[in-house]
Formats: sequence, structure tokens, C-alpha cells
Amino acid sequence: MNKHAFLTLTALLLAPLARDSTAAEPKSPTAAPCMDVLARCFKNIKTPTPSPERRESSSSDEKLPGNGLAQHAMLYVGEGRNTIFLVNEGQVQWTYDTGKGGELDDVWMMSSGNILFSRQDFAAEITLDNKEVWRMNSPTNTEIHSLQPIGLDKVMIVQNTVPNPHILVIDKKTGVTELDKVVPVENKHPHAPFRRGRVTAKGTYLLSFLSGRVVEYDQNMKEIWSYAIPSPWAAIRLRNGNTLITSERPEITREVDPQGKTVWEFDLTKDVPPGINFRKTQSCTRLANGNTIICSRGGTGKGCQLIEVTHDKKVVWALRDWTNLGPATAVQILDDPGVPENPGESEH
Repeated sequence: MNKHAFLTLTALLLAPLARDSTAAEPKSPTAAPCMDVLARCFKNIKTPTPSPERRESSSSDEKLPGNGLAQHAMLYVGEGRNTIFLVNEGQVQWTYDTGKGGELDDVWMMSSGNILFSRQDFAAEITLDNKEVWRMNSPTNTEIHSLQPIGLDKVMIVQNTVPNPHILVIDKKTGVTELDKVVPVENKHPHAPFRRGRVTAKGTYLLSFLSGRVVEYDQNMKEIWSYAIPSPWAAIRLRNGNTLITSERPEITREVDPQGKTVWEFDLTKDVPPGINFRKTQSCTRLANGNTIICSRGGTGKGCQLIEVTHDKKVVWALRDWTNLGPATAVQILDDPGVPENPGESEH
């Protein structure tokens, strides 16, 4: 083989590795494609003008920081009320009733405008004109509480299964299960192990064990990182390499570095200012500006459902609106930059 042929062959062999390495690096997105979807679909809806300072909660005389429903465009779901809410420009612009029973725990709007959600007994994709375009029912003795789009055509599902949970990657167009990985942990009840799992930007799997650990697995389901914390409901791998975790007991949201050192923490029992009733955290989201939005079941209709806090723990937004919304288990902030179906770009 001559020198030119050898160099050409070497370049061809190394090119896929170079592309994979580049794709694995976390991105810093600048565009918010879901806002383009809202502009197209809801351009003729007349919306109210919010107060420039703060908007009074629709369910209380108490004034709260921030702009109420006008603070962010968002998808909003919660256990105990099986409705998906789309909030934009200070009002609920669209809702979708997912039916009776189960728990509505995870939701994603993709750049196409279609919405993926999990509701314990099934997972589905719908359009904004309320058409169901894909559905997967949970087999007997299984539950689905978490899912994530991988591109527009594929979805990762965490399936709570006895005796072992599974991670599935399904092509929604063909119906083919392209990946079925057994999570190496014994499980005795389908409701027990997980409420949240995420694919990271590097293609690893980050799972929150309600029994007391957050674990990262490589694609062969080998444990490569873990962090012990009581009752972790959700965990997100941030673009800075740290992991943001919400725990139900104790009621904290904590950011830890790869070595497990706490670099930031918000404790609901200590850091919530007087006048704001906020307990029972479930999931959270990290915004591009560094603020963190924390979700709450809201104390059975009495407390706030969402708060937004800065890095120095100042609460800049507290939402309590039981007239228009239900409990908050999870939100996707649509005006934050990132392509949701690209793993790692939407930190929710």
C-alpha cells in the first residue's frame, strides 16, 4: 500500500470517531425553536398585558415575586391532574386531557411542535391539534414515568419492570425497539424504582433511584458515576458537567460536581423567604441564565407550584395559580434556548 492510500484509509477510519467526539460535547444553544412553534400556532390569540413589575396570583390576594403566568412560556404537568397545560404570554393557551388514572410525570415539546409525555400506564406523542400520532401502552406489571426524545423519530423510555427495570429506545415511525437494556438492579414492584431518567449529551444514562442514589451508566449499563442522596426524584446532567438533583426527603435541590462535592443547594426548609408557601419538591430545570426553577405539588391547593431562584438563592418568581393550573411535577421552559430533542440541550 502506498503512502497516499494509507493516509486516506486512516482518515476514513478516524472520521467517525472525530464526529462522535464532537457530537458528545455539550452545546450552548442560542435558539428557542419551540417559541417559533408558538408564534405559528397561536399568532391570532389575543393575550393580556402583564404588569411590568409583578402579577397578582389568580388564586390569592397575596402578591408574589415575578410576573405570574407571564414569567415564562412553558409546558406544565403534575401528578393528580392529568392535563397538559401550555402557558404563553400570561395565559393558558392550550390544554390536553390525557384521561383518567395514572400519574402524568414527564413532558417534552419538540422543535416540530409535537409533544411527548408519559402517564404511568402509557407514553404518547400528540400534535397541537390534539391528534395522537404515537402511543406505547405499558405491559402488565410495568410503568412508564419518564421518557426523552432522541431526535424527532426516536424516544428513550425508562420502564419500571419486575424483576428488573429496562431502558428502551424505540423508533416511533417503524415501531422497532432499537435498544433494550436491563438496568442491573432488582426491583420488586413496578411503581418503585424511578420517576426520572435522562440521556446525557455524551449518550450515557442518568437514573434517579428513589431508594437513595443517582447513577450514571454507560451504553453497556456499566456504572460509571453515582451519588448517594435520600429520595432523589429527578437528576439532570448540566452542560458544565455537574449534576442537578431534586430530593423529596429532605426537600432540597442540590448541584454536585463530578467528584460529588456540593457546589450549590436550595433547601425548602431554610431558603424559602417568609410569605411564600412552597414545599414537596419533585423536579427542576436549569435555565440558560443560571436560574433554577423548582416544581412542587403545591400543598394540596394551598402553596405555590413553582419558584425561580438565582444562584445566590433569591426567589425572583413564585407562582401560585390553582384557578388555571394543578400541581407541578414537571415543566419545560419553552423560551429557554435549546433544541429539546438533542440530548443535553434542554436541562429539564
